[in-house]
Amino acid sequence: MKLLVIGSGGREHALAWRLKQSPRVHKVFVAPGNGGTAREEGLENLAVTDFSQLIDFARKEGVAFTVVGPEAPLAAGMVDAFRAAGLRIFGPVRSAAQLEASKDYAKQFMVKYGIPTATYETFTDAAAAHAHIDQRGAPIVVKADGLAAGKGVVVAQTAAEAHAAVDAMLAADGKHGTQGEAGHRVVIEECLVGEEASFIVMIDGEHVLPMATSQDHKRLLDGDQGPNTGGMGAYSPAPVVTPEMHARVLREVIRPVVNGMKQEGTPYTGFLYAGLMIDPKGRIKVLEFNCRFGDPETQPIMLRLKSDFATLVEAALDGRLDQVEAEWDRRVALGVVLAAAGYPESPRRGDAIAGLPEPDPGGAAGEDCHVFHAGTAIQDDQVVTAGGRVLCVTALGDTVKIAQARAYEVADQIDFAGRQMRRDIGWRAVKRNKK
Repeated sequence: MKLLVIGSGGREHALAWRLKQSPRVHKVFVAPGNGGTAREEGLENLAVTDFSQLIDFARKEGVAFTVVGPEAPLAAGMVDAFRAAGLRIFGPVRSAAQLEASKDYAKQFMVKYGIPTATYETFTDAAAAHAHIDQRGAPIVVKADGLAAGKGVVVAQTAAEAHAAVDAMLAADGKHGTQGEAGHRVVIEECLVGEEASFIVMIDGEHVLPMATSQDHKRLLDGDQGPNTGGMGAYSPAPVVTPEMHARVLREVIRPVVNGMKQEGTPYTGFLYAGLMIDPKGRIKVLEFNCRFGDPETQPIMLRLKSDFATLVEAALDGRLDQVEAEWDRRVALGVVLAAAGYPESPRRGDAIAGLPEPDPGGAAGEDCHVFHAGTAIQDDQVVTAGGRVLCVTALGDTVKIAQARAYEVADQIDFAGRQMRRDIGWRAVKRNKK
């Protein structure tokens, strides 16, 4: 069968690559894809983003089902449009995707359905937001209400930093600030402390199938310093999510979302990502919901997945997730992001990338390392940078240290002007293992 994956990042490269491993899958189209999906056997880029054109293409090619990678098409109603056209597509409808598309909606939903989260207030008026910061003090978190490509959150360590974030998001003259439409409202919440974990599940409206746990590294620099980014690396599994914690997250976070969405009249189907903060006493609070797989968490998770991914998606589309299980490689997978010069503020494009390993001609799974492309393009037969997060070098190993060493061994062979790369991905797990 033929499949379609929507998106152009590292997440979409990993999803398409894993879907292609199914013996029943002949080809995976990626719209619009990137330089990596262009080089991968069995994947084909499609330079189309318009919903109606994609629907026409899916019909003409007899696409069995579509998987939506990024958040923007979900928030714009792609799933609604495909379903109206009678096409199978995996992802939440527009009304359900508000869990990610609006931070304020998500916070209200969590309070309504008893899901643990940070205390918060929402503001459209800059003066009121500034007064709130003066009253609460720092550290404090300022979030753009809408979609901001993973960059709409400022964890302010000082009141001055928080005030600057509000000014940037809520322009004083009433016009949209640096986050554009996403920042027409801001959510200001208490700063939580602890260890973060990414908990991703598949939902078919009723049943839940957990994916492997993972942990992302949001800050640009080693030691979790520097500005927040879309993610500079990730590893799976996350040791902080013990079996007991796993059961609690399903019970206290995921199941209330499924039940709440049904009560709201918008049953949830698709991937759901709960970003968690687990404090030293083991208390769980939800930092955010994403209505799709995380990036770069997808890359290590897909490298560990041993089950036929296409079969899992089909089960979800049929409402049969309770009848399937996901099998995982027992090893650790760790992904290191190579970012462009100037990322995250103003990434530079067009730098030639040297040292990339050649794609496996068979596109086979089971290898211990894979380079997933994100912000890349093909220019005159040369792979060049075309976005902020350029590549994610992902490797398997019997321990975090072994996976880490393997990923950095390959990453160090890849070079482009101004390359940025953290050297400590997985440090929390390494530290935990030493203890």
